[in-house]
Amino acid sequence: MPFEPQPQFAELHEEIRRLAYERNAVILAHNYERPEVQDVADYVGDSLGLSREAAKTDADVIVFCGVHFMAETAAILSPQKTVLLPDMAAGCSLAATINAEQLCEWKAEHPGAVVVSYVNTTAEVKAESDYCCTSGNAVEVINAIPAEKTILFCPDMFLGAHVRRVSGRDNIIVWMGECHVHAGIDPEHINLQRKHHPEAEFLIHPECGCSTSVLDAVSSGAVDAEGVKVLSTEGMIKRPAESPASEFIVATEIGILHRLRRENPTKRFFAANDRAACAYMKVTTLPKVLHALERLEHRITVPEQIAKQARHAIERMIAIGGKSGPALSPIPEMIDPGE
Repeated sequence: MPFEPQPQFAELHEEIRRLAYERNAVILAHNYERPEVQDVADYVGDSLGLSREAAKTDADVIVFCGVHFMAETAAILSPQKTVLLPDMAAGCSLAATINAEQLCEWKAEHPGAVVVSYVNTTAEVKAESDYCCTSGNAVEVINAIPAEKTILFCPDMFLGAHVRRVSGRDNIIVWMGECHVHAGIDPEHINLQRKHHPEAEFLIHPECGCSTSVLDAVSSGAVDAEGVKVLSTEGMIKRPAESPASEFIVATEIGILHRLRRENPTKRFFAANDRAACAYMKVTTLPKVLHALERLEHRITVPEQIAKQARHAIERMIAIGGKSGPALSPIPEMIDPGE
């Protein structure tokens, strides 16, 4: 539900909420959005959580304060609804590392392989995939695929390395893509923060560029594993309430700190790197949200055939909650993406 806005944003918040009511609109905001945008939203969460809200809402209009691939996912799951992206410049550096043509060529090189695509991909890439996954359920998805099947995992090389290590499978081929934000969080930043806050729990996101080296060091015993938690974004949100620790170092995009501090006011949070901000997430502002509701812009649609093929992979992602989500549902049987 929307929160009390900061005084300088009160008037805009009031106008946005009024228009949202008139349009029968729901406002969804990703954890990495600006604080004032998160505060006006009906729901704040990660890609999986927001996808679920988009799928079950009875609103006529979905205003998606996130990036383009997320709005596409909402449009695929709710084709009868009007899905709006406040700023078309809200792209994703990770999603941009692979397109459908490249994926088709990759599949042709490995006939019979199963494609698992991280949710940070375009609708066209999802349509060419057998499964989607999030950072929270990637390992469960991989483990549900027969052991003899070769897996093509795209596009995040750090998340791919993580699931390959945890699953113990050597037949996972990983696409060499990365997020510019997560790739910028390196062990040097982490070590410095841990030195300054020795009692803090360290929460790390599997997409982070630092995770490969950190997880390697932890599993080898070179780094003390005590206090290290590898979590999805929703896992990060839940952990402070469950932990006796009073301080936390967070290795992901800094936008999540607003929600962590808001929901855990008695605890302290520090960014592993306070410059780890996603420029694409920050392009959405309150005036743009208001404009989207006034003009019903910019509407995101997905061609019917692409949407049909992508929906198979997305529905599997939603069905498997992962360790930080609801109880796991049985994974559906393999469906031919061309069906």
